[in-house]
Amino acid sequence: MRIAMISEHASPLTTRDTTGVQHRHVAELSAALAELGHEVRVYTRRDDPHLPAMVRMSEGVSVVHVPAGPALHLPPEQLLSHMGDFAQWLRTEWRDTDWLPEVAHAHFWTSGLAAVTAARQVGIPVVQSFHELGAFVESAEGGPSRAGYERALGRAVDRVVAQTQNEARGLVRIGVPRTQLTVVPAGVDSERFTPDGPAVDRDPERPRILSVGRLVERKGYGDVIQAMRYLPGAEYVVVGGPSAAQLAADPQARKLRALAEHYQVADRVRLVGGVPSADMPRWYRSADLLVAAPWQEQFELAPLEAMACGVPVIGTSVGGINETVVDGLTGDLVPARDPRALGGALRRLVNDKVRRFAYATAALDRARQAYSWKRVAAQVGSVYAAVSGRKSSETGAEATV
Repeated sequence: MRIAMISEHASPLTTRDTTGVQHRHVAELSAALAELGHEVRVYTRRDDPHLPAMVRMSEGVSVVHVPAGPALHLPPEQLLSHMGDFAQWLRTEWRDTDWLPEVAHAHFWTSGLAAVTAARQVGIPVVQSFHELGAFVESAEGGPSRAGYERALGRAVDRVVAQTQNEARGLVRIGVPRTQLTVVPAGVDSERFTPDGPAVDRDPERPRILSVGRLVERKGYGDVIQAMRYLPGAEYVVVGGPSAAQLAADPQARKLRALAEHYQVADRVRLVGGVPSADMPRWYRSADLLVAAPWQEQFELAPLEAMACGVPVIGTSVGGINETVVDGLTGDLVPARDPRALGGALRRLVNDKVRRFAYATAALDRARQAYSWKRVAAQVGSVYAAVSGRKSSETGAEATV
């Protein structure tokens, strides 16, 4: 099939946000679909005047830079006003060239608005992935208008692909019909994220606890810092956020450092900042365990990547973590926003090498078997085939009438 991926703010070519989820998801899903024989074009907004019109990313995958709005980086919340231009460009491109996709797959709600507007005018079906719902993020990132757009999109597209059962339930709560939903988990690159290979240097006598992700309060880093009181001798390393050079000016980084000082664990808490994506396997391999302690979340990619590197996970029992981590088999789950419970779980696992080894073995097997990109791409491809077949049948019926 010819597949159009619409990812207006998260280019699969980006190196800006090394811990971002969406651009890596789009890149790896596109590559896996191409390996199955599909032809994929990813449409992303031009945010640099020097970018070429099209870049060949890999065999079967090209990235198209769409001129919509100023050719500079804009935060996602400022992109809505440019989606009309994005949609108009897509419509013209699909109508006037010899590359008409058979299905469009939009990633994030603003991409969905552009995809639906353009696709309706050329008669192709749209699949939507939200990645993160407005109801789950701070008001500064979302807002009432976003929730309304998401509800309308969920009803307007041909199918919504949720990454977890928890996300599917959230979509139903905002009014998306359950019949519109298909759950397909995200994948993990098990060829890149492996237990074998180089690791970041560390003190072998000091247990290392790792967290990965953007520096936002709801990720629960503050709870882990408080929990470190119960783990004398262990260190806590956070990878993510702005670059190391910019950390000093980051409000959330300053808040976390102040918290570590308050609880007298500052000498055992290290904020690394963002690192190149290629370095992430080395960071996972350096850890004894990964902790993912968000207060509310649909999906966390770091637990999957850690599991693929043979690292056990302690997570809060919220959202998609409940589905990624099998409690008592690949890791342990604790209540959210409970530093004491988190500290107890961390201490028990740090002190039990046998259990860590058992968890690591099971985690690696689960990551490879349940979350391989080949399996995920095949499931997503089945969704594409279903909606494009249905669309063809509807078109044929209308022509007959």
